[in-house]
Amino acid sequence: MVTKNVRVLVYGDEWFGCLTMTDSNISPEAETVLGVIEDEDVDFLRLQFTDILGTPKNVSIPADQAEKAFTDGIYFDGSSINGFVRIQESDMRLDPDPGTFAVLPWLSNERATSARLICDVIDTATGEPFVGDPRQVLKTAIDRAADLGYTVNAGPEPEFFLFEEDEEGRATTTTHDAGGYFDLAPKDLAQDVRGDIIYGLDEMGFEVEASHHEVARGQHEIDFKYDDALSTADNIVTFRTTVRAIAAQHDLHATFMPKPIAHINGSGMHTHISLFTEDGENAFHDETDEFSLSETAYGFLAGILEHAPAISAVTNPTVNSYKRLVPGYEAPIYIAWSDVNRSALVRKPAARHPAASRIEFRAPDPSCNPYLALAAMIHAGLDGVENGLDCPDPVRENIYEFDEQKRHEYGIETLPENLGQAVDALEADEVVYDALGPHVSEKFVEAKQQEFGEYIAEVSEWELDRYLETF
Repeated sequence: MVTKNVRVLVYGDEWFGCLTMTDSNISPEAETVLGVIEDEDVDFLRLQFTDILGTPKNVSIPADQAEKAFTDGIYFDGSSINGFVRIQESDMRLDPDPGTFAVLPWLSNERATSARLICDVIDTATGEPFVGDPRQVLKTAIDRAADLGYTVNAGPEPEFFLFEEDEEGRATTTTHDAGGYFDLAPKDLAQDVRGDIIYGLDEMGFEVEASHHEVARGQHEIDFKYDDALSTADNIVTFRTTVRAIAAQHDLHATFMPKPIAHINGSGMHTHISLFTEDGENAFHDETDEFSLSETAYGFLAGILEHAPAISAVTNPTVNSYKRLVPGYEAPIYIAWSDVNRSALVRKPAARHPAASRIEFRAPDPSCNPYLALAAMIHAGLDGVENGLDCPDPVRENIYEFDEQKRHEYGIETLPENLGQAVDALEADEVVYDALGPHVSEKFVEAKQQEFGEYIAEVSEWELDRYLETF
């Protein structure tokens, strides 16, 4: 037997433990989690994963089954999950990632304590990671970066709306307040709600950096610290679940729908991204450059711009996403980059030290599957790095004020106008399409084509109001 020290992240702190290893096939991290489960009197474990569309799924098991989950996995019917497998290929296995263990504060009380583990999905026929698992798609992108000598860091800025519920507990579009950007109480009525959300996130291991009221009434933003790409994607899924659960405790409905109310700003999820070398240096930084960007950064930026139309199908994956991406509401629809204004699709934020050099991709919205979105961004950026794509000059003027002729003079294209155009761009772009893998790309396109087809066949209230009594 061997005795060794191990640690995992629990409640936002590193939990250290000394344990005696036997000949079992449980990893040291899993052994530590089992110890925490016992010490914290956890009653139930939710084993979580996401489908292709980014919807969290989970199976709950008694905590005394945790060791079995780590050694044997938990089996489930993959044919029941959107975009996974056919019924004749249904058996799949969940393998918990011990590094994702966290107690769920909104489900823990005097009666019972519940915790969460994010899982990788395993194809039982091959024993290999399932190619249709979005988390595996992102791991493949991360592996590609690693083969080039890079690790990928990402930091999101997710926005959301808080709406009141009706007497039956259903969501309305009545906003919780009428505040605006950075407003204080009494206009901002959600300070207590955001405070409780931040407390919950803190218990889940997040390092929250800022929170504030956003531009639109009822709209809010909570920013948490960047992390490696896989942890960031895990965190985005956890963030959305936590926000909605804690808002519900206040009898409010939190939504990450990009544009729930017409004629006001929608919700985005600007994503900061950078590459680091194996020795911990920021590969995007060059202090001799006018914008402190390296050749690697310019190549990555060029790749994002080159593949932006196709990426938008993944980062802006709903019909409603394109109600946000319209002129007039500070939406990043122009395929250009800048260091001084926010009218461009990509921004180079100011950085006070080399480690902070990064680019900010402003198109994504919080309805996306974060695993697929980050995978698409990484592959697109690495395509620019590997193939030495030329990065255009920055646009330092306000593109929102350009007319069509001036945009043409600057060579500035726009993102797709709707989901149908975005999916067409995805199918035509081998780099981004292949980034999702053959299984996910086929299922994703199929689902989105169906969604757009259903949308264009619908008759809206706007049409009825406009035409019913006129014609």
